[in-house]
Amino acid sequence: MRIVVDKTWFGLGGIGRFSEEVIARLSYDADCKLSCHPASFMASAKLSRSCKRNMVAFLPGFVPPAISFGSYVFTIHDLNHLDRPENSSLGKRLFYRFVIRRGCKKAYAILTVSEFSRKRIVEWAGVSSDKVVNVGNGVDKSFNSDVIPYNLGTPYYLCVGNRKAHKNETRVVEAFAQADIDEGIHLVFTGASEPSLEAMIQEHNLSSRVKFMGTVTEDELPSLYKGARGLLFPSLYEGFGLPVLEAMACGTPVITSNCTSLPEVAGDAAMLVDPLDTQELQDAIERLEQDASLRDELIVKGFDRAKLFTWEKTAQKVQEVLDSARNA
Repeated sequence: MRIVVDKTWFGLGGIGRFSEEVIARLSYDADCKLSCHPASFMASAKLSRSCKRNMVAFLPGFVPPAISFGSYVFTIHDLNHLDRPENSSLGKRLFYRFVIRRGCKKAYAILTVSEFSRKRIVEWAGVSSDKVVNVGNGVDKSFNSDVIPYNLGTPYYLCVGNRKAHKNETRVVEAFAQADIDEGIHLVFTGASEPSLEAMIQEHNLSSRVKFMGTVTEDELPSLYKGARGLLFPSLYEGFGLPVLEAMACGTPVITSNCTSLPEVAGDAAMLVDPLDTQELQDAIERLEQDASLRDELIVKGFDRAKLFTWEKTAQKVQEVLDSARNA
């Protein structure tokens, strides 16, 4: 049995990073790259060519092959497209029901990145809990305590997001506006502005204190974390939440949500808040500003927490599943 890996997701967001980091550390025999977007019906059809007899295919994304003559292992990072109405649609729900769920039944194994996602997949797909394996995620070594901090010219809190509703950024703006902190402290967002968020910023008279960084490269991101007073990441839904660990690895305190995968990722190294409670988020920001000993404690715990998550560990778990499929 030969192992073939799918590189189609390379360069495409979080799944792309997972693909690149894991595949770089795997032992395999061949690779493939589709001539279409990997999140499509066409991809499902074309992946069938990589799932031939005497082959084990590793698919780092959530789209399984339409037909498989060999064995395959694919990866569902979360069920965000089903669980969050604003990210769902009739087309997506049908795709999950008739393509992805069927793929779960036929796969040798389904990989995922957290216990939260593992339990949701088992529940939704109706498969054995043994079939869904949590391999986690890793933190790249570029996120570390020696990073040169970004110089904004003023202290700032950082929000890493993409303007999607589940990132909960309107509550970040509201909590920041109401927080009793020095008015010289700014709020920085990765990515571009968006009209409804911009309107809220203006409504709270924060235009001079909020900055949108536009596209932030992987090389620039560690510096942005390092320079921040703290990371504000009160997301309503995450299959993992890698920014939490990236910030910790850079020595930046974290405020994040007490729901979905985020408590298991953050452990006791972050301040956990109800993401639906703006007052809780406001209180957390104020406390982080006022309590130096708490900041120091979170920084130390964050360094230790981030060290537990490495791409080497993730790749090893993936390799074990692929070897098991090859020897089955």
